[in-house]
Amino acid sequence: MTQLVVVASSMVPGPEQQVLQVEDSNLSVNQGDPSTGKDKKKTAAATLDETSPSSAESFEMLDGLDLSESIYEPVQPHWFYCRRTNEKDWLPFSHEDSLKLEDALKNLKKEDESVVAVEGGRYDVRLTERLRYAVYWDQAPSEVRRCSWFFKGNEDPRYMPYPESFSERLEDAYMIAVTLGEWKRKLEFPTGETVILHNPKLIMQYQPIMLQDDWVSSPSEQGRPRTVKRGIENIAVDIPEGEPQTVDHLVFMVHGIGPACDLRFRSIIQCVNDFRSAALSLLSSHCRSAREEGRVGRVEFLPVDWHSALHGDATGVDESIQRITLPSISRLRHFTNDTLLDLFFYNSPTYCQTILDTVVTEVNRLHSLFRCRHPDFKGQVSLVGHSLGSLILFDLLTNQKTSSEDLGNEMVNSFGDLSTPKKENLEDALSRLGLQKYIPILQKEEMDLDSLSLCTETELEKVGIPLGPRKKILDLVSRRQILKDHKARMAAMLPPEDLADHNDASVAHRQSFLRTYSTTSAVDYKYFDVGIGQVSIHYPQLSFHPHSFFAFGSPIGMFLTVRGLKRIDPDYNFPTCKAFFNIYHPFDPVAYRIEPMIVPEADLEPMLIPHHKGRKRMHLELRESLTRMGVDLRNNVLGSLRTAWQSFARIPVAALPSGEEAVCAGVAMETSETRETEGTEESDVTEEKDLMIGMLNGGRRIDYVLQEAPIESFNEYLFAIQSHLCYWESEDTALLLLKEIYEKHGIAFEQSPS
Repeated sequence: MTQLVVVASSMVPGPEQQVLQVEDSNLSVNQGDPSTGKDKKKTAAATLDETSPSSAESFEMLDGLDLSESIYEPVQPHWFYCRRTNEKDWLPFSHEDSLKLEDALKNLKKEDESVVAVEGGRYDVRLTERLRYAVYWDQAPSEVRRCSWFFKGNEDPRYMPYPESFSERLEDAYMIAVTLGEWKRKLEFPTGETVILHNPKLIMQYQPIMLQDDWVSSPSEQGRPRTVKRGIENIAVDIPEGEPQTVDHLVFMVHGIGPACDLRFRSIIQCVNDFRSAALSLLSSHCRSAREEGRVGRVEFLPVDWHSALHGDATGVDESIQRITLPSISRLRHFTNDTLLDLFFYNSPTYCQTILDTVVTEVNRLHSLFRCRHPDFKGQVSLVGHSLGSLILFDLLTNQKTSSEDLGNEMVNSFGDLSTPKKENLEDALSRLGLQKYIPILQKEEMDLDSLSLCTETELEKVGIPLGPRKKILDLVSRRQILKDHKARMAAMLPPEDLADHNDASVAHRQSFLRTYSTTSAVDYKYFDVGIGQVSIHYPQLSFHPHSFFAFGSPIGMFLTVRGLKRIDPDYNFPTCKAFFNIYHPFDPVAYRIEPMIVPEADLEPMLIPHHKGRKRMHLELRESLTRMGVDLRNNVLGSLRTAWQSFARIPVAALPSGEEAVCAGVAMETSETRETEGTEESDVTEEKDLMIGMLNGGRRIDYVLQEAPIESFNEYLFAIQSHLCYWESEDTALLLLKEIYEKHGIAFEQSPS
């Protein structure tokens, strides 16, 4: 606690102005007339001077306050994190996570390092370091702050937290002012900032101005002040809702071409974060009763990145492509090399292997890590692929093995020999990496391979390991951990004697596991028995059987056709996955249908995905109403004309039908016309409902189309690119996934109240 020393001083501008000089080690309070027997509310209001940004505002804030009877209560802190290096981008943790961090801090001992899992276990906060680390993906650590005081300038979009030490000094000064009932206090900090506590509701900060003129005599002339607030309850901030602890289902999401996934050039991590938030909100609004009863937890979505491995230093493909790239229109060529070429890479036997190995290795790693951090997880796992990512997953699922024996052989062959030799020590491991000269540094710190696996990049940097060697060491640690996890899972799948038998045969497949880190050799094309013309490569195996596969904006149908497959056998289904949904936007230029390849004789419209608010979009209903009105009007006009012509042609005139008969005849014709136009549609609906669409989705419908937004319906070409990238923020898509996931659990989804 900062020391507070109250001393008298005559070097103040007036009898009611207190000056608090804040030093590095203590806080000294200089005050003028110590008289406190007068009416403090009246005195404080009468002595407001030019130091206040608005005297009228100050009078208003003082009105109704009894400063002499105020009781000090400690401020309730809330924890924030800085999303990026930009100091203005501070975001709050949820109330649950903030309380977890606060409790951990109270129980923290100086010699210990407390790690708190936050945000559904996707991040770890190290309290001593005040840093937030990502668990499942590579991301620079972000600063964490225990916040109690906030400021906002005229140009700031929202309130931002002060550093913890600055907040502590403000809190000490506030405590003195409340306890003594004395305000109009000025705090001067060593950095030059000045804070004036006019009253509990009006606190301002003034920034220092370098080389100011002598005539500047008051803080109000030192630039525009900042508004200062105490406690998170006094500022406008959106605190996120906490996530349920129970995870019902796990979903891996694989991106398409390029490093960016939407028009804002965001990464797969950011886009999956948005999709996860949308799904969590939909569960809150559509499963309120089930959540209150504890029958619904949450669905965890994790991103799978394969682009960085393909374009990394291990393959060297970027360097090779750059040597042959023309220098003109450089930005367009860079976009092509970094994005569009992924399509060609996947059709290359060399780099197709790299992509597939990277996806499976990453999915299995994430799955194993998730199970370790959620040992009570008993749910199933699904896969989502966007664009080219959906084709990658389709090919993988087509080539999965069903029997436990085949899966066990594959796991042993892929991972059996990759462990560091049993007798290998730290010296041997670093020597294999060519890092012999760093052995003494680690030995000085009494490091071995086990303790090295617990080190972070920051800790290696502190002991003097350069960036390049650091990355190699971290890569070694990551490979060892992946292998350890897979061996543990494999041991649970296979008897011990089977493991011993398969270890001898594992040497031949060592390179298949290392495809992510090296260039693969060329192979030949051939057609498989299923007739989809895939590249003849080694297809790695997933460590689980997926529950469902969802394809967003998928070109699967087009690729299958180009490969020479004209029809998918209705009896065909994925060996390990029984559900498949092809979801697309009607204006998506990359998306293609699947059902016409299974039942080409049936002219089926895709299933329309309901709006998440429970009805069709208004413009679609209006369009259908106008279309129906036009059909009715046409039928009525034609019916009337036909009746009139038939009546006119009859001889004699006396044989004309009566008005009632004419009306009946017109109604009959109209009914006949309506049946011709609308009756077919009704019969088609019944037929579509009862139609079996093969076994790729268990006989159910496969193609699902989103409803376009009203503005998109004006010009489909203008929104074509956007429609291919819309799925990450589509609540309709997220709701379809949630309904499919929870369908077998008997969870009824309610209509959103909004």
